[in-house]
Amino acid sequence: MLQCCCMILSVVIPTYNRANILKECLSALLRQDLPSSDFEIVVVDDGSRDNTKEVVKAFQPRYEGIHYYYQRNQGQGVARNLGVHHAKGQIILFLGDDIIPAQNLLSEHLRLHLRHSNENEAVLGLTLWHPKLKVNKFMKWMTNGSSIFGKFGGHQFAYEKLLGKTEADFNFFYTSNISLKRSLLDKYPFDPSFSGYGWEDIELGYRLTKRENLKLYYNSQAIGYHDHPMTEEGLANRMRNIGESVWLFHHKYPELKKVPGFWKRTIFSILAFGPVIFFFRYISKPFYYYALSKKYFLDGLKKGKQKYASFLG
Repeated sequence: MLQCCCMILSVVIPTYNRANILKECLSALLRQDLPSSDFEIVVVDDGSRDNTKEVVKAFQPRYEGIHYYYQRNQGQGVARNLGVHHAKGQIILFLGDDIIPAQNLLSEHLRLHLRHSNENEAVLGLTLWHPKLKVNKFMKWMTNGSSIFGKFGGHQFAYEKLLGKTEADFNFFYTSNISLKRSLLDKYPFDPSFSGYGWEDIELGYRLTKRENLKLYYNSQAIGYHDHPMTEEGLANRMRNIGESVWLFHHKYPELKKVPGFWKRTIFSILAFGPVIFFFRYISKPFYYYALSKKYFLDGLKKGKQKYASFLG
């Protein structure tokens, strides 16, 4: 249950070499309609080599509630754990460094937490492409999890599946715009084993669901704008990392069968076949992106099996 105290909410932002967009994120946080005395901002620099530190320090004379912490590069999960460790708020809001919050984002998160005050009740906000961006076909696919047969699609967000719903499951544990009770995160930190991109957020969401019956309430009014244009070229690294890390997830939760079995892997291999990808490229962009993603995923799957062979036994 929430208790009355001075600091209600802590915004924890892990960041890595994104000083310019982080500046926009922090500027938007200082324009929130929630009183500045009710929240703090905790920035965790995950080993950046740009001027991230200087950017954050420049804001501190304007608002003393901005705090900066540095760690060597260890991944977003470890960075979030450090942020939670230093945070003072009863509610922790995880925000991406490339998310520009709408003016009421913090107050909308807080509004639902006041309504759902139990420790195991969390709030998911809505993340949209920033209006200034020219959204290409690839970006549209990345945020449409229903573009293939109404079931499959991109690997960034799938908010269309939540249309008309007020609750979400662990698959929607999107750490770009999500808030939880501090006491819950003290007991269940992010697993530091997941150092690469992907799975550390879904893993925590599933762990909280299993152990604490997590209730994730969806608030489409808590909007964050994703200011990060994406291109097809970045898909390879993203999906290979996911393919590698899936072995760690499978080792912990084999019941979810995240490592594809024989028949699913066979289908993925057919989709990943060069002529098939070439065919889809000129027939259907959603199928083309999906087939390409499976090609890279299988590459990562193979590498991950070798990488974690001793760990997996």
